Amino acid sequence: MFNKLIADSLSRSPWLYHINTGSCNGCDIELVACLTPRYDAERFGFKLAGSPRHADIVVVSGPITSQSKDRLIRTLEQVPRPFCVVSLGSCPRSGNVFKGSYSVEGPLEKYIHVDVSVAGCTPKPEAIIEGLYQAARILKEKRLAIQQERKEAD
Repeated sequence: MFNKLIADSLSRSPWLYHINTGSCNGCDIELVACLTPRYDAERFGFKLAGSPRHADIVVVSGPITSQSKDRLIRTLEQVPRPFCVVSLGSCPRSGNVFKGSYSVEGPLEKYIHVDVSVAGCTPKPEAIIEGLYQAARILKEKRLAIQQERKEAD
């Protein structure tokens, strides 16, 4: 019963960890706008986590630069499993205007599986909230799959 209570509470309040991998900060501003009272993503249970060790959903903005690549990988290794990755804006997917730069290492998919991509430069807050909602749904499915595997193993 206690495990069910924990599972139910986790599914209703996904925590976000945001990683900026070299963006122009446009996507970062829009993500923060989603958490303000105007758009109020917190009413859906989304909260920013101060540490990747507390995160359920990792939001990545910006092109993957040479300086940020290793930090991104180390940070993602700290996130407890299962988790979802949300690609925010055009930069993590394609590099956008930074593509071809000497310091851009390539798309995010090259280093980790991306569950949800929110397109746009910069994406609208409504699109960001929809992407986070999709990630929360995917996260719930991942957790259910793990529970099924554990039941089958027992």
